[in-house]
Amino acid sequence: MNIAELLNSSEGKTLEFKRDLSSMKPILKTLVAFANTAGGTLIIGRKDDGELQGVPNVLRAEERLASAISDGIRPAMTPEIEIYSHEGKPLLVVRVPHWRGPFYLKAEGAEKGVAGPEIVAELQRSLVGFSYDQTPCPDLSVGDLDMEKIHRAFATVGRKIDKQKLESLGVLVAYAGRRVLSYGGVILFGTDTARQRYFPDARVSCARFRGTDKAEFIDRMDIDGGVLNAVEEVPRFIRRNTRLAAKIETMRRRDIPEYPEVAIREVLVNAIAHADYSLTGMRILVAIYADRMEIQNPGMLPFGMTMEEFKAGVSKIRNRVIACVSRVRLDRGVGERLQAGDGGLPDRWLPGAGMARTWRGFAGVVLPPP
Repeated sequence: MNIAELLNSSEGKTLEFKRDLSSMKPILKTLVAFANTAGGTLIIGRKDDGELQGVPNVLRAEERLASAISDGIRPAMTPEIEIYSHEGKPLLVVRVPHWRGPFYLKAEGAEKGVAGPEIVAELQRSLVGFSYDQTPCPDLSVGDLDMEKIHRAFATVGRKIDKQKLESLGVLVAYAGRRVLSYGGVILFGTDTARQRYFPDARVSCARFRGTDKAEFIDRMDIDGGVLNAVEEVPRFIRRNTRLAAKIETMRRRDIPEYPEVAIREVLVNAIAHADYSLTGMRILVAIYADRMEIQNPGMLPFGMTMEEFKAGVSKIRNRVIACVSRVRLDRGVGERLQAGDGGLPDRWLPGAGMARTWRGFAGVVLPPP
């Protein structure tokens, strides 16, 4: 349902409207109720009588709302906050899926800015050089691996994989005297049943929007079979939703895609390797707009890294198992090809020139040629 249809709908269990941010507590209560039930959408900037008044200084209002959610709701909640324009009025649209909870409002007077359990856990892992995807999953063993997917994935680079190599990659880890799957092993190579049980959000969704925002989509696809399948499926989705230019060289015509596949592949692999899979209710998103393409992954920068360091090419791996498998499958480090400028790609296609920080994580922004 697009924004115009939502604005013409009546309020219900999954849709509410608020005039402005003057009273933040009712807004937070609505978001908590959505997360604890069936999920929902909150639109800010519409009066009870249906009149649109818009949100003044919408960028600052977005920051204020994000800060209130971070400080006022426990456990940490990361809904999708977007800015839309309808009939010339800026609106804030907050989409909240149903998450495992329960969620609740932090008691008034509690210390502001105290890190939630998820942030504390990641900080503790970073201090000992341990990544989330290295965590053992005691209930899953070798029998919960999709061996056909494993052999297919490594056959493309001429590598044979056995149990010993899976251990060296971190897909299998030691736990209580036996070998079990790591979280990274489940995310990459777990059976459909195992992935759906433990990491149902470790997946990639694609959408093609008509304009420069998310007001109306014209195509979408949810990629099944895990994040590795997306490396092959996403370029196909992008090809069918973008243009081809033609260049005549001597007597031959050469088709030039709007977005170079090497750029798409490397930004996507980076998103898969650096996503924060400990966050629930969010997935990797590929969004094609009229003027750009964005590949978004959930999670903020690893501890100790600044945005300037990230753009400068400083590497700090969030998921060691996923990064190691990606390195073996690509025969190079994650993101190396783009940093090295393989294929003579212009700077405007490089992720370092197009990384944007978003409320839900990070977006690799790829621009078409001028």
